[in-house]
Amino acid sequence: MLFSDPPKASGRRHNWMFRPILLGATLRDRLLGCLGALTAIALTGMLSGFLFSDASHLPLLVAPMGASAVLLFAVPASPLAQPWPIIGGNTISALVGVIAAMVIDDPVLATGAGVSLAIAAMSFTRSLHPPGGAAALTAVLGGSAVTSWGILFPFVPVALNSCILVGLGLLFHKLSRHNYPHVAVPVENAHQTRDLPSDHRLGFDEVDIDAALKKMNEAFDIGREDLSRLLRQVELEAVSRSNSEVRCIDIMSKDIVSITIDRTVDQAQWLLIKHNIRTLPVVGTDGRLVGTVGLREIATRTGTLSEIMTTAITAQPREPALKLASALTDGRHHAVIVVDELERVLGLISQTDLLSAAMKHLPVQRSGDGKAA
Repeated sequence: MLFSDPPKASGRRHNWMFRPILLGATLRDRLLGCLGALTAIALTGMLSGFLFSDASHLPLLVAPMGASAVLLFAVPASPLAQPWPIIGGNTISALVGVIAAMVIDDPVLATGAGVSLAIAAMSFTRSLHPPGGAAALTAVLGGSAVTSWGILFPFVPVALNSCILVGLGLLFHKLSRHNYPHVAVPVENAHQTRDLPSDHRLGFDEVDIDAALKKMNEAFDIGREDLSRLLRQVELEAVSRSNSEVRCIDIMSKDIVSITIDRTVDQAQWLLIKHNIRTLPVVGTDGRLVGTVGLREIATRTGTLSEIMTTAITAQPREPALKLASALTDGRHHAVIVVDELERVLGLISQTDLLSAAMKHLPVQRSGDGKAA
């Protein structure tokens, strides 16, 4: 079950208060996050101690690293959990806290000034990181643990801890196949022209997103690019759900022209031209799908069929067909291969197949005067 599943009945709404609310967070992700935090915090302390063995009497792991680890391993896609916010936010905030403690004698005023100025400094340096507030507070109230380091405290141990933690996070997310540092998928035309991609030409745009955010008057922990991508996927899911009776098996071509992986590139080219098709499924000797090849791959690459083929976009026969709209309008893919549970080819859905289905099954929207829009 997803941790973000909504409450099933209004009568149980009070239970929702005690459930995690991270969208898209699965149990597997949370368990991996726990493992990552366990490993990274332990190794950060060990490595810091190893690098400064002569200063073993001084604190070499600061408390804000625990909060940084929560963001780094639990919500790695958050703008607040990226490498620069972790390193820059913690270091800059600790430096602000040290300066506040040196300038202001009253500890109460120093703590307030340290945290507030740290927020301002992180905002201006685009390194906003919630644990930075704790780093500033630690710098003011750390007592002998901080004064032992003096002005070096923001750099050792704070910056050192942050750099090691980020380095371990990069390695961990690479091994666990998470996208970190998180980079939003860019909006670009696959044909390298100035036109917007086809799925961005209708519907909302950045101006609409900015207007909506302004009216809501809230700050959200998500980048604009990710928000736009999420909303477009929501649109696609809604259309697909409302037309769920149109399945892949209903519109796919079943008499498939394919090629085995042991054939030559020239044979693949001959099949593509003879049948006037743009995508050719490549199957292994066991009959299972291993990739696809088209005229573009043949024209721009050299090598054997196994070397030039690309990863196939696949679907199951009973999936809603309109879910394939995103893949078939990205400018890169011209067909989706329908396979069974064993990855054996059952059919193929081209852009033409999907367009024909959409023309027949999508409802016609009408304007206020009754004319078709």
